[in-house]
Amino acid sequence: MSIPPPPGPGGPQEPQGPQPQGEFPQGPYGHPYGLPYAPPPYQAWGQGYSPYNRPAPVNTLAIASLVLGILCCVPGLGLLLGLIGLGQIRRSGERGKGMAIAGSVLSSLGLALWTLVLATNGISEFWSGFKDAAHDNGSAYTLTKGECFDSPSGSLEGMTYDVDKVPCTGQHDGEVFASFRMRGGSAYPGDHKVTDVADNRCYALRYDYAMDAWAVPDDVDVYYLTPTRQSWRLGDREVTCVYGNTDARAGLTGSLRNDGRSLDADQMAYLMAVNMENKALDTQPLDSPDDDLKASTDWAGRVSDALLQETAALRGYGWPAGAKAPVTAVAGQVAAIQKEWARAARATDADEFYTAYDRIMVLSTPGRSVTARKALGLATTPPAAGNGDGGDDDTPGASELEV
Repeated sequence: MSIPPPPGPGGPQEPQGPQPQGEFPQGPYGHPYGLPYAPPPYQAWGQGYSPYNRPAPVNTLAIASLVLGILCCVPGLGLLLGLIGLGQIRRSGERGKGMAIAGSVLSSLGLALWTLVLATNGISEFWSGFKDAAHDNGSAYTLTKGECFDSPSGSLEGMTYDVDKVPCTGQHDGEVFASFRMRGGSAYPGDHKVTDVADNRCYALRYDYAMDAWAVPDDVDVYYLTPTRQSWRLGDREVTCVYGNTDARAGLTGSLRNDGRSLDADQMAYLMAVNMENKALDTQPLDSPDDDLKASTDWAGRVSDALLQETAALRGYGWPAGAKAPVTAVAGQVAAIQKEWARAARATDADEFYTAYDRIMVLSTPGRSVTARKALGLATTPPAAGNGDGGDDDTPGASELEV
């Protein structure tokens, strides 16, 4: 920002030239009858010369350096402007040397202070203080688990800082279901890395808040608030996981939370068992078996291990009389599917993987799960196919048994 120099003590001086021929000024001691003066016996002041010494202008960079040094907002820039200003002053004879020196000194001190703060992790303390100060003032940085809010734009995409916290009982844009802190040093890891971490962690954490995935509407998806490059420098490492409607105009109505606050022990036991499979399925690699067979077989191995644990949990729990038979049937179905996932994990080529996966899809029918869920008082409508919560499209993605 350029700061103009202050005006001179008497304002701008108008150049004065010689008087036009035949005209003479009427002075304060003029003839009492208005007779004109004789021409003055001296040369009038010419253009470019003044009877008073005009002060040299103040160097604008010196002023800017002093301002930045006092504010300590951009110490590196203040130091740079001060040094450049000193060079200009030496060449042009402008004023402001003291300002440039003071600005450079103050900026150097500010730069040293910022370096010290970064080295001692003080910047994280600053960020914590900032969040405390922003608490309950409508800042997106203060959202906590279970809170609902409206975005100023009505959308959960793009950049935002201010949000309006609203009751979850009414209509709202988003509902916070989890948050976590990213690891990392002072260097920002990049937008792609931050998004990948947020995507993987938030999708896994949603089962701890909305344990019954079948109770989440098909038009609801996972969104997240992540650190920006600027907030990362100030110590921001927090990712906030949010439920939102895929149609920004529709929003959400009512809370999606279903966990230990609203579920009984039998419902919790069933959902904890089947969500082992859900979490493993969510780790599906982006590349297909044709492009990266090892990533796909590793994924199949994780699902197979999760299904083994699920089977043991379903068979080992003391279910109430009305739910015991249907849950036992689900456990048998899970065991059969687990064997096919184990075959997929041992596949030596993409064709062998797809063959095992096709058998998985034949075995994965939600009928038995619906019966067990009805007996336990859980949601009984399977999520729509292809939405990531209970269906599949033409590519390997998920069993239709419980996800």
